[in-house]
Amino acid sequence: MSTRRLLIAACGFWLVLWLPPARSALESDMALHMALQMPLLIVLGVLLAAAARHDEPRWLASADWLGIPGIVAVVLGTSFWMLPLALDQAIADFRFDLVKFLTLPILVGMPLGLSWRRMPPLGRAFIWANFIPKLGAVGGLYLGAPTRLCAYYRIDQQELAGWTLIAVAIALGITWFIAAFIGWTPSCAQQASRHSAEGAGRQRAFGGASAA
Repeated sequence: MSTRRLLIAACGFWLVLWLPPARSALESDMALHMALQMPLLIVLGVLLAAAARHDEPRWLASADWLGIPGIVAVVLGTSFWMLPLALDQAIADFRFDLVKFLTLPILVGMPLGLSWRRMPPLGRAFIWANFIPKLGAVGGLYLGAPTRLCAYYRIDQQELAGWTLIAVAIALGITWFIAAFIGWTPSCAQQASRHSAEGAGRQRAFGGASAA
């Protein structure tokens, strides 16, 4: 997809999420608000990063050493929007909600799309090893709180959000474990097959040379 079409698709996606039907439906439930709307806004920023990657200023790429500054922005942004007060303010004031719709794509999604590629594997493992337990801990906090932490969500919605965040943390942990310690993906399989074919070809060539 061309850069222009990707930008148009991202803007259209953002507009659909911002319009009252989708926004009201997703923000009416705490689990949907945290586990669906916010990740979709972050994915939107990743799409914008893919569109802007070829036009990224050289000084910005140089300043983003090993992707650390960008990933720090991602961690700070996601941590802020997990706070109950931030969720309440997003429901109470549409201007604060607009801030969420701008900061999650621009200050979280775009740095994630641009900086994650620059981070070495050890740094990525460190981020996953900290983010997944934090996500589960926030879910446990929402689940175990005896009272409502958000004024605009019922206690049963808060409990559902807690279970949802814990489930997401477990799913991410399993996915990360498979990718890190097993690492068997279709691309890996294709690469292994290609290397095996190349090795067999070299052996045949060496055998033919020896026979001659």
